[in-house]
Amino acid sequence: MDDMIGQRGVDEVISPFAERMSRVPRSFIREILKVTEDPRTISFAGGLPNPRFFPVREVAEAAQKVLRESGEAALQYSTTEGYLPLRELIVERYAMKGMKVDPEEVLITTGSQQGLDLLGKTFLDKGDRVIVEEPTYLAAIQAFGIFEPEFRSVPLKGDGIDPKALSAALSERPTKLFYAVPNFQNPTGVSYSEERRRMVARAMRGCRTVFIEDDPYGELRFIGEEAPSMRRFLGGKAVLLGSFSKVISPGLRLGWACARSDIMEKLVIAKQASDLHTSILSQRIAYQYLADNDVGEHLERIRSGYRRQRDLMVKMIEESFPAGVEYTRPEGGMFLWVSLPGGLSSLDLFNRAIENNVAFVPGQAFYANGGGDNTLRLNFSNSSEERIVEGMGRLAKSIEEMIWPST
Repeated sequence: MDDMIGQRGVDEVISPFAERMSRVPRSFIREILKVTEDPRTISFAGGLPNPRFFPVREVAEAAQKVLRESGEAALQYSTTEGYLPLRELIVERYAMKGMKVDPEEVLITTGSQQGLDLLGKTFLDKGDRVIVEEPTYLAAIQAFGIFEPEFRSVPLKGDGIDPKALSAALSERPTKLFYAVPNFQNPTGVSYSEERRRMVARAMRGCRTVFIEDDPYGELRFIGEEAPSMRRFLGGKAVLLGSFSKVISPGLRLGWACARSDIMEKLVIAKQASDLHTSILSQRIAYQYLADNDVGEHLERIRSGYRRQRDLMVKMIEESFPAGVEYTRPEGGMFLWVSLPGGLSSLDLFNRAIENNVAFVPGQAFYANGGGDNTLRLNFSNSSEERIVEGMGRLAKSIEEMIWPST
């Protein structure tokens, strides 16, 4: 009987968890999404593409073709680096932007989020310095945070990171990584101007810091002219992260990292230890879809739809929100950033908004070193125009209730 596992066995003390796990919080957005499961709630919280633009029929045809013509290979183990034709296609897309990249410099990852994890494993020891934008992508804080670095936040302005503050941060102590989202930044929607990119490159001259250019939204530009990649100004000091989540679908879980050979060698080793390789079935399906369809036309449909949704959300802010509310006007991507007047707390507003059946992400989650109490992120891509009108009306009502509480 003593060998049988009963309730006593389940409750027995186990070895302690790694100390670092006590310092890495749950994903703030994932927890918020649980609160928004009520079908009556209109959510601007998740960073989700609009499923009405998913190429369901075309992906189904690509999957059938892959399984019919190369099913055994598609269901087998594969190489860590990824499916060569897909990597070559990524190289071709970079070439269209005037960038020379070799297929050996491309590693297919399980979503671009895995790229952050692999870079953390490759570069970070406990206490190493990582520079991030303020505010920054909260999942990057989580991905790097597990390696226990020291985050140094540098303020983000309307056309990119503050170059003087960046220079000061770089001069304080050696910095391993500088992580940024130069195109339609998550959470603000801000894009770096070309001049600001040049200034960043000048600030980094002479230091050994690796620049991580995370670019999941770059192909979602619907206003203005495309700016060059930081690789043009930094060369091999820039590691590029890309994703098919916004171009095809997030369900495929496909992204990539592009890095010079010495960095790539270490990333491949880190990936082999993580998952051997990214799903070869997903890779082959994605390649087949991209090879058989007019992706440019598909992207234009997405851009057109997101432009209408962005414009409508901005219009609703202008017409419905109280005076003193400030907001960004992104030229692409999926997000608006809002600053509340008079010291209002976005966390308090969130609780009030949930009562009115509308949700967003309070801005504090995007600050690696605290702050942003009066800020919030709104996602405009994953809502119909009708739900944007209704939801923004509810949000305006929630703000008004905080400014002018009933007596």
